[in-house]
Amino acid sequence: MITVLYFARLREELGTGSERLALPRAVRDLEGLRAHLIARGGAWAEALGANKAVRAAVNQSIASGDVPISDGDEVAFFPPVTGG
Repeated sequence: MITVLYFARLREELGTGSERLALPRAVRDLEGLRAHLIARGGAWAEALGANKAVRAAVNQSIASGDVPISDGDEVAFFPPVTGG
């Protein structure tokens, strides 16, 4: 199982801030997880789709799509943040 967290607009669009998910065998990295979630369709495809700017972290470290994930990991998705 992994824990997936959703922040800011993603939490609002998906109607949840977190979920526990059995990691599918075919999902080996962050990009694969995002594709798996998008495949749910509906709000998931809309919020996490390729045309949406979404950042991610694995175990509280900013991560790119090729970062491996495994059972026990915490994955967070959030919109890019700008500051000044």
